[in-house]
Amino acid sequence: MTRAFLLVLDSFGCGNAGDAADFGDAGADTFGHIAEACAAGLCDVPGLRSGALHMPVLDGIGLGAAALASTGKLPPGFSGKAPTGAYGYAMETSLGKDTPTGHWEIAGAPADFKWGYFPDREPSIPESLIDALVREGRLPGVIGNVHASGTAILEDLGAEHVHSGKPIIYTSSDSVLQIAAHEESFGRERLYELCRIARRLCNPLHIGRIIARPFLGSDPSTFKRTQYRKDFSLPPPEGSVLDRAAAGGRAIVSVGKIGDIFAHRNTGLEIKGRDDMDLFDQTLEQVGSLPDGGLLFANYVDLDTDFGHRRNVAGYAAGLERFDTRMGELVPLLRAGDLCILTADHGNDPTWRGTDHTREHVPVLAFGPGIKPVSLGGRATFADIGASVAHHLGIAATLSGRAWQDDQ
Repeated sequence: MTRAFLLVLDSFGCGNAGDAADFGDAGADTFGHIAEACAAGLCDVPGLRSGALHMPVLDGIGLGAAALASTGKLPPGFSGKAPTGAYGYAMETSLGKDTPTGHWEIAGAPADFKWGYFPDREPSIPESLIDALVREGRLPGVIGNVHASGTAILEDLGAEHVHSGKPIIYTSSDSVLQIAAHEESFGRERLYELCRIARRLCNPLHIGRIIARPFLGSDPSTFKRTQYRKDFSLPPPEGSVLDRAAAGGRAIVSVGKIGDIFAHRNTGLEIKGRDDMDLFDQTLEQVGSLPDGGLLFANYVDLDTDFGHRRNVAGYAAGLERFDTRMGELVPLLRAGDLCILTADHGNDPTWRGTDHTREHVPVLAFGPGIKPVSLGGRATFADIGASVAHHLGIAATLSGRAWQDDQ
């Protein structure tokens, strides 16, 4: 029997989405622009990294070739020649550039509705929603209620929150409502319960995620978000590869944010970690223990949260290189019958204006013993990924998508 490993490198887009202009992102290219910045010496940071972007493992599988197919340009430092895996890129059909829609579509169940968004003005979130949240959450009030960067708003309002007991409410250009609160003075479990209330209140508005942002520290210089972030998502559409695998009685392992993104429906064993490197350690353990017929679905989010949103190009480059090194540990562990796919859910070009995600193609690399090194071309939807995983595992077809095995 076969196994499948679906790895999502959060925000690692590869440019050139045909509808990027509709999102204000025409010209964004996360992978290409990082490689160009490295080649120009703009990412040389003592003690961190230097020189051209170096990702030999993924380049050997077909990363450079996938970028070339997507944009018509080969990123500096990448060969694009003789890939050892199947390679291509995919386009998103869901009307968003966010984590839930990206992952749902990757899993073969695209969103068929428009997300709700909070306008970029002050106050941003409707007074009626805030009043209900204050009442049901038994709060003395809230502060914030603006579009903001999560790190900047802690510096601006963290001390006031600790003093007043009023949680910090903020949003962004994504379909999201975020609530930040101090783990000790407010309480982590109390924050989670407040987010559950907000989730229910936001359901009629089709807000994609409510995100709990616990933090610690005693003053603006020491405030820091902890690893206990928790997402409360709208339930995904039925018919994902997770749904199909569960219906087929297959073992399922969800690594990182997958459980949160899919509202914990058919997400099996959920594994959390301190950061991407911890999650990758646990991924390697699961590669050794996942039973025949099993599915592992993983999200690695640090590139997005730590470097993409903060427009830290050198940090993003160093994170890519660390991840590539870890992939060198995973590849030899794959066994006959295994399919491993590396992809992304959207872009987050750290050279781009603003601090939000960017609408881009995503690379698609498929590899493992017996996987033919062929071009997958440009896939018309991310859903082809989930459809191909379902085909490989021999389970029912996903709601949407065409398996690339049918093209062979």
